[in-house]
Amino acid sequence: MSLPPYGVKPGRRKAGPHRCSSVLKAVGWTALSALVPGAGFLHNRRRRLGGVVLLATVLGLVWLAIAAPHNLRSAIDLAVDPSGLARAAVLTTVCLALWVAVVVGTFVALCPKPAPRRSHVLGGSAFVCALCLVVVAPVGLLVRDAFAQVHVVNKVFTHNATATRPSVTPEDPWHGRTRVNVLLLGGDSGPYREGTRTDTMILASLDTRTGRTVTFGLPRNLADVPFPDSSPLHAAYPDGFTGPGDPASWMLNAVYREVPILHPHILGTSADEGADAIKQAVEGATGLKVDYYVLVDFDGFRRLVDAMGGVTVNVNIPVAINGQTDAHIPPTAYIEPGPNEHLDGFHALWYARGRYGADDYQRMARQRCVVNAIIDQANPVNLLRRYNALAAAGSEVVKTDIPKELLPAFVKLALKAKDHRAKSVLFRISDQFNPNDPDFDYMHQVVQKALAPPVKHRRHTSSPAQDDTDACAYHPGQSY
Repeated sequence: MSLPPYGVKPGRRKAGPHRCSSVLKAVGWTALSALVPGAGFLHNRRRRLGGVVLLATVLGLVWLAIAAPHNLRSAIDLAVDPSGLARAAVLTTVCLALWVAVVVGTFVALCPKPAPRRSHVLGGSAFVCALCLVVVAPVGLLVRDAFAQVHVVNKVFTHNATATRPSVTPEDPWHGRTRVNVLLLGGDSGPYREGTRTDTMILASLDTRTGRTVTFGLPRNLADVPFPDSSPLHAAYPDGFTGPGDPASWMLNAVYREVPILHPHILGTSADEGADAIKQAVEGATGLKVDYYVLVDFDGFRRLVDAMGGVTVNVNIPVAINGQTDAHIPPTAYIEPGPNEHLDGFHALWYARGRYGADDYQRMARQRCVVNAIIDQANPVNLLRRYNALAAAGSEVVKTDIPKELLPAFVKLALKAKDHRAKSVLFRISDQFNPNDPDFDYMHQVVQKALAPPVKHRRHTSSPAQDDTDACAYHPGQSY
């Protein structure tokens, strides 16, 4: 008869790790440990390890409840803060890795030894792997999108200062002003065209208190555009943007391309001299201080729409694809009329820019409809589903001088704007207004009238600066 080890009383044994009697029990405790990390280790009599894991989990959940965004606005603030978002993504990755380690470690610790059957162990291992995958996959996608967002913000909204950008702070983003004005540009460039021509120019004026928005569509062929009196460009062009040679080189849509070539650095150090010039040209034409710009190239627009999964618009009349009216070159196809037509990037681009059999004002109205459709479909669910593709497209095709420090303020303002129906004004040719010989005093009056608070029961009258707010509704056979 052997004697017990020294220091151990007869009849008592030191408790060791407890293993489950079957793989099924080990799987059950592993599943519980996925919900309550540390529970499996406590059952396994590894109280110190189990207690540490459980305590760390509780402390982590308490910290998360305090630090995590509590509403949509705080979530947006995090989304547009690349440093904070990157830290959150890294921390999430570390926590996810530790959680997987706890789940796998629990199953290994509890799995009976020797294994009763190899098939049971393989089945249990497959369950644990599936359990981890169910959690890792969606969280991994969120982490991936978070890093994509960091890349977009750093690429699009960093090192983008222009000479005409206002000096403001995140604490007072609008500098006490009641309106902020953003110029939306669609750039038309390609292998057969030198430089970028801004054929789409929409000035959006947003009320900084309510988000109510008025947009002004400007003709691409607006001539003799004046620059503000205080601008060096006014000294260079005292009679407006005009000069010898081809008149097409002196229209509003040529300012972005021509001014940097003719007068480099005239406005000072800038990341985009063309944007500075056209901001001041639009300011002279409308009488509104243009604070920021956003430029999307037409080719990039196509990619952006595809990344969104397409856009839905009302098509009132057939819209030509390709074709050239002056050269008598017929279209290769048409976008057929119909309500709620869902267009991919290719067709959305032609819906916005198709000119065969149409004038500039019809194109401008369609372009505004596409912009509205993109805004309407930019809801959180759609953005989350397609965010990686949107981020990849956006980082390559969007240029702006909006600083990243003001992104939270702009996003909050955009959320307010979505609660109101935007008013749209389109400058059309008429007896009172001719883009080839424009009356800019008249344009200033129209702009101020559009920005004035609405008056109920005002009788609608047609105007060369037509309010085309309803242009995007479905009216078969009617063009704007």
